[in-house]
Amino acid sequence: MGCGNGALCRSLVAAGYEVVGVEPDSAGIAIAREHCPDGRFYQLSVDDAPDVVLADYPEGFDVVVSTEVIEHLYAPRRLGLFASAVLRPQGCLVITTPYHGYLKNFAISLLGAWDRHADPLWDGGHIKLFSRRTLTRLLEEGGFRVINFGGVGRLPYLWKSMIVVAEKC
Repeated sequence: MGCGNGALCRSLVAAGYEVVGVEPDSAGIAIAREHCPDGRFYQLSVDDAPDVVLADYPEGFDVVVSTEVIEHLYAPRRLGLFASAVLRPQGCLVITTPYHGYLKNFAISLLGAWDRHADPLWDGGHIKLFSRRTLTRLLEEGGFRVINFGGVGRLPYLWKSMIVVAEKC
């Protein structure tokens, strides 16, 4: 979900997976199709009904992956709803998003770096900041159970991003 230019899709196809990408931007879809000709792509957003995807894949999917997308959404709960609609029972949702735990936020504050870190003048930038607690709450409200959590980049608890794996209940 939010396949962008298809780079991750291409890597997953190369690893032997069948890939179906969803992206709201028509230019992104065109690039994804060019970069990953063996994938199947739909121009949809989390605000759209997934009916067209489910018409082609009525059994649904085992896994939905969304990397660095949820922080850009005005209504991030819709990502979970869309994912739940296309996942099989006990299917997994894998999400990455910039990490905003309390220690990291404190460090940003001490350094006076909020204007640089979360610049409100960055068009198209991040509009939501998640901690483990807030992303877990969002997923649980959407009918998921978090089964794995990790951080990547930088030092522990000052991570650049977090990776959350949640199972559809």
